[in-house]
Amino acid sequence: MNLLVNSIRPRPRPRPSRMLLGQMSSVLRLSVLRSSVGLLGLGGLVFDVRALSSKEQAPQDIGIIGVPLNKGQSKSGTRLGPQTIRDAGLIEQLKNIERDVKDYGDIKFPEIEEDVSSMKPLKNSRSLGKATQMISDTVYKIMKEDKRLCMTLGGDHALSVGSVNGHARVNPNMCLLWIDAHADLNTPLSSPSGNLHGMVQSFLVHELEEYMPKIPGFEWIKPCISLKDIVYIGLRDIDPGEKYIMERFGMTGYSIHDVDKLGVKEVLSRALDTVNPKANRPIHLSYDIDSLDPVVSPSTGTPVMGGLTYREGMYIAEVVSDTGLLHAVDIVELNPELGAPREQDTTIMAAMNIVTASVGKLREGHRPSNYEIPKPLY
Repeated sequence: MNLLVNSIRPRPRPRPSRMLLGQMSSVLRLSVLRSSVGLLGLGGLVFDVRALSSKEQAPQDIGIIGVPLNKGQSKSGTRLGPQTIRDAGLIEQLKNIERDVKDYGDIKFPEIEEDVSSMKPLKNSRSLGKATQMISDTVYKIMKEDKRLCMTLGGDHALSVGSVNGHARVNPNMCLLWIDAHADLNTPLSSPSGNLHGMVQSFLVHELEEYMPKIPGFEWIKPCISLKDIVYIGLRDIDPGEKYIMERFGMTGYSIHDVDKLGVKEVLSRALDTVNPKANRPIHLSYDIDSLDPVVSPSTGTPVMGGLTYREGMYIAEVVSDTGLLHAVDIVELNPELGAPREQDTTIMAAMNIVTASVGKLREGHRPSNYEIPKPLY
């Protein structure tokens, strides 16, 4: 079911060839049109990165923060996600594609005592309010002061309250691409669970301000984006309150049915065209590993059958990278305590491969810029 209320003007977005990108100048991208038989043909210019303002153009240097957050839902293992992805070789892989990487380590959250008022309607609100404020300030520093693309390793999806807020403080014109089985759009009063990871958007958007009760710990946050700045891909488990909001405000959401019907290429093209029609807005990619089918990512807390394939998930990350507009990426809901060892390994590798693809790692391999085939000495 396509949840878009207002019709979309179809306009396929040409995609650069990833093989060609390794050979072209970093300041110029060429479009490549894929024909119906899968052949590559050279198209016109999509855009010249030199024509973008410094605020729009994605930073090449990467700043990594670990967010071992697990209080936005009920399973504790998400706290292990950041270090697990690092241990799988994340930083080495980023350096192998010649990116300057600075790891800022994990954010250390204080222990805060909760009371009755901070457990309903939102569980652990005092702890989460402080945690998300710290995340926002850290993301802001990495992006504003250090001029780096911010890669946030989760941790449950509640962290995106902070990461999106911090990004919006730097780039108020940002748009948000939310890849998830769930909409995470409940308000505290419509949420069936009381878990923040299912309410993230309601703390961020202007349109829901009148529906938001006062929540202890979240006095600091103010709405920073609009519902029209958000697009979903991969939806297949939406609560009644979320569906009401999406329909009332005409949000754009592509369910897994839409991916099946239209194909991931067309869905992503329409999604980007909706929130970034001029291809000039900074992109925040918030990627929940449960958007993938549980066959691919079983070690996550809220798996839903029938999700994106691994190839579809990678394609989304690669095309977002190709835009040259990605300023921040979150990878969330990896829980290495769940599943058998083989399932854990599959999920960890899927998470790492997606987040590295979002910043330019190519599935077909990489050639260092200074590499030449060796010649014999005789």
